[in-house]
Amino acid sequence: MKALLPVYCRPLGYCIIALALFLPFLMVMMGRVTDANLLFYKECSKLLMMLGALMIIFALTKNECKEVEAIRNKATRNAMFLTVFFIFGNMLYRVAQGDLMSVDSSSFLIFLIINVLCLEFGIKKATVDRLFKRNNR
Repeated sequence: MKALLPVYCRPLGYCIIALALFLPFLMVMMGRVTDANLLFYKECSKLLMMLGALMIIFALTKNECKEVEAIRNKATRNAMFLTVFFIFGNMLYRVAQGDLMSVDSSSFLIFLIINVLCLEFGIKKATVDRLFKRNNR
């Protein structure tokens, strides 16, 4: 999977995710969140997190090469597997608890966050492998 966005979108994506995480708490402290608009702020923060994660996944890395494209593909494959595993476990937990009312509506967000984690792990692992291969020669 080729990168679609410029390099600066990676740190910008992390800033957007941080903003989406802390903005609701700041809004509560300022008294802006009420029962009437709680769902709105919740969904807006989820959308911001999705936007940030997509920016991280599709942004170029410094010195982008075919290896990073392969890592991005592996991260997506691993994220699909781990997301299905997580959602299935969550479903089993809800069945065991007898919870009929709650429904998971964050599956895509979970997939994106797991994908970002797999991508970052893969990129860091490749960097460390390159350093050790260079030192062993």
